[in-house]
Amino acid sequence: MAEFMTGMKRTCYCGELRLSDAGKEVTLFGWTAKQRDLGQLVFIDLRDRTGIVQLSFDDTTDKEIFAKAQKVRSEYVLGVVGTVMERSAKSDKIATGDIEVKVTELRILGESETPPFEISDKCTAGEPTRLKYRYLDLRRPELQQNIILRHKIAKATRDYFDEKGFIEIETPMLIKSTPEGARDFLVPSRIHKGSFYALPQSPQIYKQLCMVAGFDKYMQIARCFRDEDLRADRQPEFTQIDIEMSFVDMDDILELGEGFIKYVFKKALDIDIPTPFPRYTYNEVMSRFGSDKPDTRFGMELFDLTETVKDSEFVVFKNAVANGGSVRGITAKNAVKTYSRKVIDKLIETAKGIGAKGVAWIRMTDDGIASSFSKFMTDEQMQSIVEKAGAEKGDVVFIVADENDTSVMSILGALRLEVANKLEIKREGFNFLWVVEFPFFEYDKDSGEWLAMHHPFTSPTDEAMNHLEGDKSKVYAKAYDMVLNGIELSSGSIRITNPDLQKRMFSMLGLSDEEAYRKFGFLTDAFKFGAPPHGGMGIGLDRLVMQMIEASTLRDVVAFPKVQNASELMTNAPSPVDDEQLGELGIGVTVNTEAPQE
Repeated sequence: MAEFMTGMKRTCYCGELRLSDAGKEVTLFGWTAKQRDLGQLVFIDLRDRTGIVQLSFDDTTDKEIFAKAQKVRSEYVLGVVGTVMERSAKSDKIATGDIEVKVTELRILGESETPPFEISDKCTAGEPTRLKYRYLDLRRPELQQNIILRHKIAKATRDYFDEKGFIEIETPMLIKSTPEGARDFLVPSRIHKGSFYALPQSPQIYKQLCMVAGFDKYMQIARCFRDEDLRADRQPEFTQIDIEMSFVDMDDILELGEGFIKYVFKKALDIDIPTPFPRYTYNEVMSRFGSDKPDTRFGMELFDLTETVKDSEFVVFKNAVANGGSVRGITAKNAVKTYSRKVIDKLIETAKGIGAKGVAWIRMTDDGIASSFSKFMTDEQMQSIVEKAGAEKGDVVFIVADENDTSVMSILGALRLEVANKLEIKREGFNFLWVVEFPFFEYDKDSGEWLAMHHPFTSPTDEAMNHLEGDKSKVYAKAYDMVLNGIELSSGSIRITNPDLQKRMFSMLGLSDEEAYRKFGFLTDAFKFGAPPHGGMGIGLDRLVMQMIEASTLRDVVAFPKVQNASELMTNAPSPVDDEQLGELGIGVTVNTEAPQE
């Protein structure tokens, strides 16, 4: 039966004790990590969020206390009073391995059933089980340290921006639904039946209004929501370090972002990050890495074969070039043993799954060049390709051709990562970079329309003004992304504050004056009353922590995450609500009985 802790006050945490504390009387609280009953001796490993300390009970211990220690089981909650003693058999496996606490008072504050899995970093339980019992999973030292590091990073964030003169301003969670690139989570209004709030995808509009209001340096650690498909670095609700500044240009914002990263890495991990970060244009990273968020910790850069193969008789290459596309490739060094014909076939299926019509290949074997297309090429043409690819004996070359140049680069960018993973290419360190000069528009083949690549408040570059009503492919934006090791950490831009220019941009995006005013009128109205030039960015806190601890998924740095189908296994959210609640909201529900796929 659980006891009360009346009269007991913690004097320190388990993981804080050291040999210098020998002789001190301490009061500790925690969970039983392990109990070992050796007959005349009982040892209990007591765990709290700082670590583990060994408790000892022997023939000098009060008999009632000794008997109670024998009954203790894993995950029992204990309160103890005892004296810190030097251990006779020391351990180098824990920080407190030089000492133990000889217990003089023991209270069982909470009993525990046998946990569904071992509460340790060696836990082998599957993720669904651990997420169902997330409160137990979070007792594991590894996850606790992740959450504690996240706290330190959040504190360092506030400290940094406070020192820079920023003001933290909370923005609403129930807002007007506006198009921002992903589906909104909608919240029905009980009072205004038939109308809905949206949960914010970002505080974008409100932080711009803060600039109009005269708060020239805004920041917020903001909760954001996007109803989109999940992946390892994405959750439906996430945390963003949101920043906006007035009277600045792009260089000011990038310098601020670099300073923040340098500060937080030093504070949290004692790592010195070199600055300034390299800057690449969007066109450069796409042509070199096939991605607007490249991992530059390894090579295998794309090369362009368009001119080399334009006169070949291989119809795949010939047609791609004739239709205004390109032929590009990557070279996997020392890959010929890994990439047999069978493995290459699997890679081609992967490529087709992401939009490729096929993948041509060359294997540089001991017996010479083996290729999927050499019979259509002359010896001179094949040699030119090999030279352009920088391929040597033992290498494998992969080539993609298509009439859409962007598709070619994107497919090769994905294959570059796939091949690097297959070859187990070592990737170490923290490679930060900026991507700048993004296209303002991107062409959507399905709709046949030009859409905004960023939000519609992003300013075009000064040079692009002459192309706004002309060739949209030549319109570039004052937009920038911070990238770390292939993950987009931050996205931002200089904003449009000229009402006439904003009206032109809405029109180019297919919004009528009436529709634009209905959706964004409150913002464009504000710009009529002296809007300062401003810009900003949002840095993903979850992704930043994930990268800093080199975790493979956001679920390792979020206390209570969702799984791939956006459900929470612990509480079974989302769940149906009763008819009475729906009636109050004036809502009827039609259920699709087709179960979502996880």
